[in-house]
Amino acid sequence: MGMGRVCEATWRDPKPSSSSVTTSTSLTDSVNGSHQFKITGYSLSKGIGTGKCIASDTFMVGGYEWAIYFYPDGKSAEDNATYVSLFIALASEGTDVRALFELTLLDQSGKERHKVHSHFGRTLESGPYTLKYRGSMWGYKRFFKRTALEASDFLKDDCLSVHCSIGVVKSRTEGPKLYSITVPPSNIGVHFGRLLESGKGIDVTFEVDGETFSVHKLVLAARSPVFRAQLFGPMKDKNTDNIKVEDVGAPAFKALLHFIYWDELPDMEELTGLNSKWVSTLMAQHLLAAADRYGLERLRLLCEAKLCEGVAINTVATTLALAEQHHCFQLKAVCLKFVSMPENLKAVMQTDGFEYLKKSCPSILTELLEYVARVGEHSVIISKHINEAIFDGSDVNGRRVKQRI
Repeated sequence: MGMGRVCEATWRDPKPSSSSVTTSTSLTDSVNGSHQFKITGYSLSKGIGTGKCIASDTFMVGGYEWAIYFYPDGKSAEDNATYVSLFIALASEGTDVRALFELTLLDQSGKERHKVHSHFGRTLESGPYTLKYRGSMWGYKRFFKRTALEASDFLKDDCLSVHCSIGVVKSRTEGPKLYSITVPPSNIGVHFGRLLESGKGIDVTFEVDGETFSVHKLVLAARSPVFRAQLFGPMKDKNTDNIKVEDVGAPAFKALLHFIYWDELPDMEELTGLNSKWVSTLMAQHLLAAADRYGLERLRLLCEAKLCEGVAINTVATTLALAEQHHCFQLKAVCLKFVSMPENLKAVMQTDGFEYLKKSCPSILTELLEYVARVGEHSVIISKHINEAIFDGSDVNGRRVKQRI
């Protein structure tokens, strides 16, 4: 009987590869936000009862909702309403939310002697504060002695003003990036703009003040609900190859088309061929009206922002009328504030634009008077002047006036 041979094999580990090192970084920082809380009718709030508060509206910081609680009669019964209490409260669901806080009672005398309690910019012995659950609060039961508060510059016209800042602490871990690819911004507007310039695929012509503009139906319909209804809707124009425009001037329509294709404002000086801030403002006014007419909300807001930057004596009255007619609330507020200034009011009243404002938007004059009434010691004189101008259409010296350009 033959003997079989025994074979032994020895398994060896492959040669170890060179060691690799990976890294990651833990980043801890704060997401900051603030809220201004105005407490009016302070004297009427007294007597509300110990432990009862006046709450601000909730506001969002770091993904959580917060609120400011003011206790006119104090939070603790043991203090017998000697102090007012002020707290910041977590107003949404959350567990162990860590945050930095700052409470400021504003000095309303203009001397900037605010009462500030802040964790920002200083080292805390135990780190940021932790709020355990919804309803947890940070603040002061004895924030201010009531008798001292009521005799101070913090209380003005029976009103207190509180500023609150919160920094929610958050941590995240970042690993190494295995790539570095630069992604350019969108250039779709460039492509559509070049399509317009090439004239390829043109299928509709608009006639505006004797000028013709050849464009693409689909592009206009995609950008504007008004053009979409006009070109493809059930009540579309009978002749959708050649459309006459009555309510927009040629320069404004050209600028409108530029935005539709390029998705940006045109150069107003280049468009008009005139180097003048007044002309640029005038174009922005017409373009805002056109944007509202054709439902281009982003263009309307761009024009509103441009007009806010360019408020001036000669144009503010017509801009104010435009803001009222097209519901541009921020622009309207900027114009009202500008006109109501004592150094501006008389000059604005001597422009043709003010005459137009009186005729086209008489209701806006009531709001203007309210703004004028807030200018302080000059309000009585100015209100008298503006009333005279409103009723007789003349300036304070009785002269009929024209706009100065």
